[in-house]
Amino acid sequence: MMIMMIMIIIIINKVKRQWSLKTLHGRHSYDLSQQYVDTQASNKWLTNADLFAETEGFLTAIQDQVILTRNYKIYILKQPDTEELCRRCAKESETIQHICEQLAPTEYVKRHDGLAKIIHQKLAETTELIDDKSPYYKYTTAIVLENENFKLYWNCSILTDKTIPFNRPDITFMNNKTKSTF
Repeated sequence: MMIMMIMIIIIINKVKRQWSLKTLHGRHSYDLSQQYVDTQASNKWLTNADLFAETEGFLTAIQDQVILTRNYKIYILKQPDTEELCRRCAKESETIQHICEQLAPTEYVKRHDGLAKIIHQKLAETTELIDDKSPYYKYTTAIVLENENFKLYWNCSILTDKTIPFNRPDITFMNNKTKSTF
């Protein structure tokens, strides 16, 4: 049994090493190997996010930058007859990093809110503000959730003594026991 475990560890390490040596697909592995990266925290979403395998694969492909953008078609797939400029704005090269000015006002906010919604759901589950453990993609945020110990607000303005320009956080979490707000 012990020999079998050692063999499995050797095989896993060999596969990791081969993956990290790949110029294109090893980018995510390379990024994780940097000294400033907390590998455990960076990979926690892979085990704790309740993602479909397809979603997990798509997110990893984004991190490896192997999504079929026009830039990818030209420089990786070697299709020189492809137009390089963004198909929406036609101003910059279409890459993973390029967020088109036409998409930014809607798609960026939608992506941001989608992630914030997952955090909202996990906070609500952990603090027993909700009982339903629906998949993250079906979860609908409530504007206010509360019980005797906690309050959780979604996208609500906060009244302050002084006028401040940005007083509408995505999530406001209040702990009634410790009288603290995050």
